Amino acid sequence: PILLEGLKRLEYRGYDSAGVALQEKDQIAVYKQAGKVSALARALAEFSFSATVGIAHTRWATHGAPTDPNAHPHLSYDGAIALVHNGIIENYAALRARLVAEGIPFASETDTEVLAHWLAWHRSQRPTASWEEVLRAAFASVEGTFGIAMLVRSEPGLVILVRRFSPLLVGLGEGEFIAASDAAAIVAHTRRVLHLEEDEVALLHPSQEAPHVFSLADRRRDPRIEYIDWDLSAIERGGFPHYMLKEIFEQPHALRDCMRGRIRQEPLEVRLGGISSVMDRLVAAPRLILVGCGTSWHAALVGEYLLEQLARIPTEVEYASEFRYRDPVIGPQDVVIGISQSGETADTLAALRLAKERGALVLGITNVVGSSIPRETHAGIYIHAGPEIGVASTKAFTAQLMALSMFALHLGSARYTIERTLHDTLLEALLRLPDQVEATLQALNEPVKALAERFHTVSNALYLGRGYNFPVALEGALKLKEISYIHAEGYPAAEMKHGPIALVDEGMLVVVIALRDSLYEKVIGNIQEVRARG
Repeated sequence: PILLEGLKRLEYRGYDSAGVALQEKDQIAVYKQAGKVSALARALAEFSFSATVGIAHTRWATHGAPTDPNAHPHLSYDGAIALVHNGIIENYAALRARLVAEGIPFASETDTEVLAHWLAWHRSQRPTASWEEVLRAAFASVEGTFGIAMLVRSEPGLVILVRRFSPLLVGLGEGEFIAASDAAAIVAHTRRVLHLEEDEVALLHPSQEAPHVFSLADRRRDPRIEYIDWDLSAIERGGFPHYMLKEIFEQPHALRDCMRGRIRQEPLEVRLGGISSVMDRLVAAPRLILVGCGTSWHAALVGEYLLEQLARIPTEVEYASEFRYRDPVIGPQDVVIGISQSGETADTLAALRLAKERGALVLGITNVVGSSIPRETHAGIYIHAGPEIGVASTKAFTAQLMALSMFALHLGSARYTIERTLHDTLLEALLRLPDQVEATLQALNEPVKALAERFHTVSNALYLGRGYNFPVALEGALKLKEISYIHAEGYPAAEMKHGPIALVDEGMLVVVIALRDSLYEKVIGNIQEVRARG
């Protein structure tokens, strides 16, 4: 029940197959199939189990189709190891070729099966060596990202965890260990957790009071126990039909939590304790570089506008996945800020590490306390949005915008680049915002339902905005793609005439963000262009 319950709490991530491996004495039994966790649960209900050690996984296909053989867990060729894996083994083809040359057969198309065979083969070559020696030798040749959990047939009770660029944490319960890639699978059983660092291994055994943790790179550290700052109620649907709707309506609460304790009334000012130790470097910085992926990249675009307007610092926004590979010019005076809801986004984390290696000040704007980005950056800001379970980000996006707004005001005040009257006006507006969002959500709930009914059959959509609303248009288009599978594009409204207008016809849904600001009349002109196309 614990394994299946954990998988159900991770269903929000999306998956195409599921499986479990259970160990009883020196036997490992694997049950896996394509399809939903509920189908797996029905299949397992026909059996009775007494196992107290097991691993489980939901897979999203990257190597090999979503079939029963490709589902996790995978057994090694000799049955000695059962393994589940998050991530991608980049050199799996080369490793597979070496194993085939050794006469080792394969039953699937996955990179994960390669890993299971690779580890079992290394174990067979060093039968008397410790697991530290075996794992260091095996992973010296493995390239890619992985979070691994595995059982060993000859050592009942042992679970081995290995992490590289894929989150893993160990929950410390009463006489038990519960490991997972996400705290949502653990919090029902314990809130005491140990986060594994990069290239760390944890050996878990019921005979031990604490995990045995070591580094593949032979680094030494004292593992620190941390506490999850939310409970099970935070990840329940709370009467809503699905998590995304719940989290949309949690936005007012998330915005209040993001501001709580950070805005002083007399005098009216922002206080961000998480970056106070680096304010001198921030004030003197010649430029800021914001990096992120997906929704966080859209938030970064808004941040660019805010920081340049209020703090008058040249600001660049980069896709983290591009930034890390293009040999960017970064100096010791630069500040690189990574934005990530989870704090574990692999490309964003890698971009920050690159910047840190080159001497830049690196900051993080994240939601998950204790995640990798806040642990590895010099300073940062938590957005305090609470757990976000929905696949498409909602409340985390608006909380990121709130954090960036406070950051821009704080930095502008410290650099004396914003007039006091404007500073106070904007801060007062931020304080009013949660109530306004709450009222807006209540007022628009039914009208939005009616619009969805009216337009749910469209095949294409175009989102337009200008200024601060251009990134919001990008985010709106992303949401429509993610949730409805309708093709959508976001565009600066003024650029519509340079291409997109050729595709606008009476069958296309066009969404225009038109606020009564300095660009309002220009946006109205763009709307007239669209209407002229039917």
